[in-house]
Amino acid sequence: MQTFSVKGVFWPLLALTLLTLTGCSEDGVWNRPYSDEQARTNTLFSNFATPPKHLDPVRSYSANEWAIISQVYEPPLQYHYFKRPYTLEPLTLTQMPQQRFLDAQGREREATSEDVAMTEYHFHLRDDIRYHPHAAFARDAQGRFLYHALSEQQLDRIKRPADLPESGTRRLKAQDYALAIKRMAITANHSPILGTMRELIVGLADYSDRVSKKPITIKQLSDSSVKGVEVHSDTHFSIRIHGRYPQFLYWLSMNFFAPIPWEALAFYRQPGLVKKNLTLDTYPVGTGAYQLLDNNPNRQMRLVRNPHYQHGTYPTEGLPDEADPDLLADGGKPLPLIDEVVYLLEKESVPLWNKFLQGYYDASGVSSDSFDQAISVSSQGDLSLTSEMQQKGIEFLSAVEPTVFYLGFNMDDPVVGGYDKTARKLRQAISIAVDMEEYISIFLNGRGVAAQGPIPPGIYGYERNRDHFNDVIYQWSDHGPVRRPLDEARQLLAEAGYPDGKTPEGEPLTLYYDTPATGPDAKSQLNWYRKQLAKLGIELVIRATDYNRFQEKVRGAKVQLFSWGWNADYPDPENFLFLLSGDQAVINSNGSGVNASNYDRPQFNQWFQQVKRMPNGPERQALIRKMVKLVQEDAPWVWGLHPKSVSLFHDWYRNVWANPMANNTLKYRRLDAAKRVEKQQAWNQPVVWPLWVLALLIMASVYPLVSAYRRRQRQTLVGNTPQNAVQNRAADESKAAPSTSSRKSGEGPSC
Repeated sequence: MQTFSVKGVFWPLLALTLLTLTGCSEDGVWNRPYSDEQARTNTLFSNFATPPKHLDPVRSYSANEWAIISQVYEPPLQYHYFKRPYTLEPLTLTQMPQQRFLDAQGREREATSEDVAMTEYHFHLRDDIRYHPHAAFARDAQGRFLYHALSEQQLDRIKRPADLPESGTRRLKAQDYALAIKRMAITANHSPILGTMRELIVGLADYSDRVSKKPITIKQLSDSSVKGVEVHSDTHFSIRIHGRYPQFLYWLSMNFFAPIPWEALAFYRQPGLVKKNLTLDTYPVGTGAYQLLDNNPNRQMRLVRNPHYQHGTYPTEGLPDEADPDLLADGGKPLPLIDEVVYLLEKESVPLWNKFLQGYYDASGVSSDSFDQAISVSSQGDLSLTSEMQQKGIEFLSAVEPTVFYLGFNMDDPVVGGYDKTARKLRQAISIAVDMEEYISIFLNGRGVAAQGPIPPGIYGYERNRDHFNDVIYQWSDHGPVRRPLDEARQLLAEAGYPDGKTPEGEPLTLYYDTPATGPDAKSQLNWYRKQLAKLGIELVIRATDYNRFQEKVRGAKVQLFSWGWNADYPDPENFLFLLSGDQAVINSNGSGVNASNYDRPQFNQWFQQVKRMPNGPERQALIRKMVKLVQEDAPWVWGLHPKSVSLFHDWYRNVWANPMANNTLKYRRLDAAKRVEKQQAWNQPVVWPLWVLALLIMASVYPLVSAYRRRQRQTLVGNTPQNAVQNRAADESKAAPSTSSRKSGEGPSC
């Protein structure tokens, strides 16, 4: 039978405790999520919560995807890092695109000519731009591609393209931009902007119909041509669009127009690579400052410097007057300034926040859970860092996003829709009652600005003056705009035919709000909306469903009230005003339009077509002002809010500047890795005294048991000496033999 030995447990336990107390890392930091060696390198440590789904630029359209591919791919244009208003500049071009205006026969005309039917843009590429190293470009001594026909043995050995031993590169060519547009036209590639570009680029609609009928080879794709896209040389190509459309240049800063080398298409088309999910959708190939070396969506994504990148320098001008002049300290330096970027998977906000405070992440957003710990909000709504953050040297950046969130009315609905006075007054009354300033305070911790119309701050057409404010909802006071009192809303409601929120039959007016929102946070917001309408006596019924079903109802105009939002594709008012254009109404576009409220005013539509094609200037601004005033009166939306982003970053992370329109900004950032390590060590020294106390308590509690065990062992050993053994054995035998006192008198000993 096995017996428990206190002696056998005590010494190993003590040894393990001492080993734990002394087994820290060389620099005293135990809990760093990456090695000390990594921490000392010129590496930015960031995170992601949702793995990117598509990294193919023709298809990708999500913010988490663009955060990766915008560092790898380079369309012809980019946004200047600092300038406001947002300003385009050449990225891979020698100069901004040259424009020619043509009539229907292709003859050149003046820009102001009435018979302009097309605009032709000419692009001249720099000749010093090369793709990052990739196996798709690798060739042998005879010029044959090494890896365009991989063997089974080669496929078995690789998990990523960089595992192949050889790589190559080549110079960027105009043909690569033409190939990108042709890939966009293939409907099987599901490009989200194909519908817009079909109507804009000359010949693209016909080309798309032709190449989408059946699968097309890479050679066929390369040899084919789009009527409006012409390659003149390796460094010169042109694009023709229908009519005048100055906003087309903004599209040329998007990844959809990034160049695609045919070698990458040929390499990734191999069935063995497709089976391994090694495609352009997982490992992009571009000319940008970085290349994606590792794509492990369950752990990390890693970008490393493109060794062939030599055409970017840090800006030397354009910084707004109110900005920190130190942001120009690196002016003229070659980019990128950081060698490597590591994105680690973080699904939960609490551990992410804690790691940021420990210095393991260089920057962080601010979740609702950590907002009060990080940010103080003044009575005027101004944001500042708490003393705790300031003591750690943390800095923050806040900017109003070029985004609008709104509560929409379905203008096709018989109750809340329509354009007569009664329907308009009903919507105006609700717009006054729904207090968006209160919503921003409660649910966004003050991180937002109440919207006055569809155009956000920072976009041309937005005016910050007394006339800009929505006088349907606000009245002017000595302290600025103030939301109109509820009595005015109740009066409007009565004039709309619903006194005290009652229908002509005396029943409470009941409206329906469709939403995909679920969960505890959503419940509190939905209850808030109920209370806002209840102030007018209106009952709001919530109809919650999943997101797919919600979209179907919106696209089918089967909703009454709903919440929606829009992020800027490009910084032009057209990108927001078209949300209210009649031709974009879902009821007029078979559900494909972006005008979910189905607002359709002929006057607005006419003005929109004029504004859409006009260059910025006093005439355009005046027309925009008329359009905004019209929709403020019609109130197809409760105008909602423009959110504020808040980003925190440590003082060793420099050149941080908010530019919501630019996505390729990592190349401008700079790190002081030595300072990062110093602070990580200072903030994360292990507190070991509780372990020592625990060890002493363990020894104090175990020692009596050990002592008692030892005493018993000694007694046992003393009781088992040879002399005692003889005595003990004799005593045992005497107990077994007959007693001498029992013998008869006179009997002698027996023989």
